[in-house]
Amino acid sequence: MKIVHIPCLEDNYAYLIVDESTREAAVVDPVEPAKIIAAANEIGADLKLVLTTHHHWDHAGGNEKLKQLVPEIKVYGGSIDNVKGCTNKLENGDRLSFGADIKILALHTPCHTKGHISYFLTSNEKEDPAVFTGDTLFIAGCGKFFEGTAEQMYESLCVTLGSLPKPTRVFCGHEYTEKNLRFALTVEPENEKIKQKLLWAQKQREANLPTIPSTIAEEFETNPFMRVDLPEIQAKVGCRSPIEALKEIRRLKDTWKG
Repeated sequence: MKIVHIPCLEDNYAYLIVDESTREAAVVDPVEPAKIIAAANEIGADLKLVLTTHHHWDHAGGNEKLKQLVPEIKVYGGSIDNVKGCTNKLENGDRLSFGADIKILALHTPCHTKGHISYFLTSNEKEDPAVFTGDTLFIAGCGKFFEGTAEQMYESLCVTLGSLPKPTRVFCGHEYTEKNLRFALTVEPENEKIKQKLLWAQKQREANLPTIPSTIAEEFETNPFMRVDLPEIQAKVGCRSPIEALKEIRRLKDTWKG
């Protein structure tokens, strides 16, 4: 399972996922179809399906054009998310596959949008699984609560995604890591893991390299939105429950000028 980052727009990522034995490929959020086609051609990948995380234009806006360029392609998206160009609607727990052995599990992770889907991928090769989280889980952050509540985001982040195997690689929709880690330090200024990862992220960006993927394990160490079960995090933001803390940290991030 080869995963190729494709930078799009200002700070988005699309991802090409290739089964290396058959060359069949899926693409996540192909907002700039010409770039996707070029990347697929460069490595000899045969595009079979689109995995759309949510309906926002900077994720789903390339679907219809890609369908024109690759007429047989299937476009997947959440059943209640009004995804442009969608040919196959997904519910939580639906399973797909492509190539020789790549398996996909659709996970409903609402809040940023009502029908947001994250995609959990495994293969028979001896490699860690991967999850494509769109704008629900960012590296050291989470998406704004545009269409949902703190309760939903807690369920999406800490229960649904938080239950995945700890080595699962996290591929999110935007390059927000450096800013997110700087904010995380305002919540936990003494957290050495955050300090170390921020220095690493800054070096990656200086070299024009991605800071993605992370892992579920790393997110539990450095992402304040996934650490809200810890009493010390709740105390830092003056709250007494994980959901109250998540709501307050989101409020603080929304008003932060860092």
